[in-house]
Amino acid sequence: MAKTSYTFRLSEEQQATLTRILREGNYVPTQTPHTLVSVNADTCRVALYASGKCLVQGKGAEEFVSFVLEPLVLREVVVGYEEVLDPQASAPHMGVDESGKGDFFGPLVVAGAYVDESLVPAMRELDVKDSKKITSDKKLMQMARDLRKLLGRRYTLVVIGPEAYNRLYDQMKNLNRMLAWGHARAIENLLQVVPSCPRAVSDQFGSKQQVKNALMRAGRRITLEQRHRAESDIAVAAASVLARASFLFALNRLEEQYKVPFPKGASTAVREAAAALVKREGATVLGRTAKCHFRTVDAVLTEQGLDRSALAAATAAVTDC
Repeated sequence: MAKTSYTFRLSEEQQATLTRILREGNYVPTQTPHTLVSVNADTCRVALYASGKCLVQGKGAEEFVSFVLEPLVLREVVVGYEEVLDPQASAPHMGVDESGKGDFFGPLVVAGAYVDESLVPAMRELDVKDSKKITSDKKLMQMARDLRKLLGRRYTLVVIGPEAYNRLYDQMKNLNRMLAWGHARAIENLLQVVPSCPRAVSDQFGSKQQVKNALMRAGRRITLEQRHRAESDIAVAAASVLARASFLFALNRLEEQYKVPFPKGASTAVREAAAALVKREGATVLGRTAKCHFRTVDAVLTEQGLDRSALAAATAAVTDC
């Protein structure tokens, strides 16, 4: 299935080259807000925005990219490069990724997504990519809905809420051990649906042996592959989108429950939100809403004249995941 939408970020030199091609070529100029130039080609639309973003859309988008953008503007191959550089990209495998580990509020979510030759083209049609490259939460949530519909049962989510997260961290004392445990659970869960899946790909976050040790009998035959920038693998990218969407959903649920904003990340705004929440609900609220090994907890409690003993009631009350 040919892809019908491409987006590129062009350098100033590339913008000048594309502008000249579109203005001098046999294209029909169009009026599109915020563009330097936009045209209708025979079977696609091309828009070069003032930001440097180039958008090519339509059933002839792949042809335009292959015969105009690649040789004349980009000076590199884009269409089909995944299969050339990595023949295994479309082979059956699962990708595993997590979201929330750098966010003070909300859960840690580990997702697994399965791909094969039949699913990869459809994922590329959806423009699936690393969730960190999707700047709009609305767009990310829609992509996650499309992915869930496409995959059916061939994905899994391991959601470790704040209370369970804090209990596990107290036991394990190490984030990489928690990640290994979560990745192993995601792999095991997905193998229940696709038991023939031969390998699992994830980002490099620690010793691969930690994940192997956390796998149970069903998962110990699978090949584990950890690599830097694993999100370039489409299965890992899909997992990152599903994990982030689940994290955002959980954060929204906390906002509905407490009727206050829960900012993402671990910024000054997060600290201020945590301080306001503790002032209103008491220190134990952090055990129910936040990852309590973050230094933010100490800063907030100190501001309130408290210490970590104030959290004991919350963490001790959690007895299981």
